[in-house]
Amino acid sequence: MSTAIVPLVLFVLAATGLAVGLLTAAWLLGPKRQGLTKQMPYESGMDPIHDTRRRFDVRFHLVAIVFLLFDVELLFLYPWAVASRDARGFSLLASQSDRFSRPLVFAEVMVFVGLLTLGLVYVWRKGVFRWR
Repeated sequence: MSTAIVPLVLFVLAATGLAVGLLTAAWLLGPKRQGLTKQMPYESGMDPIHDTRRRFDVRFHLVAIVFLLFDVELLFLYPWAVASRDARGFSLLASQSDRFSRPLVFAEVMVFVGLLTLGLVYVWRKGVFRWR
C-alpha cells in the first residue's frame, strides 16, 4: 500500500468506526418505550386533523426561494475570503504582478456584493418579506 493512501484509509476507518459506534450507543442507551403517541405520524404528539395535501400560502414559498438564492450566492464569497488571507491567492495571472490583480479581484467581489444588494432591495420592494 502506498504511503499516500494510508492517511485516507485511516480517515475512512475512523469515520466509519465513529458512525457505527454512535449508532450502536444510541440504540443501546436510548429509550425503547412504545405507545400510541410514538406510533403516530410525525411523532409530534398532536392528532393529525388536517389533510396532508392542504395548500400553503405562496409567500411561504417565495421567502424560502429567496433565502436559498441569497444563501447559495453568498457561498461564492467564501473562496474569496480564504484567498484574501494569502497574497498569492489573489494572483489570477502568473505573469502579472500582485499589485494589479488584487484591486481587480476586490472590484469584482464588490460588484458581486452590489448585485446581491440590488437583488435584496428589489425583493424587499416587491413585498416578498411582508407577511400579511
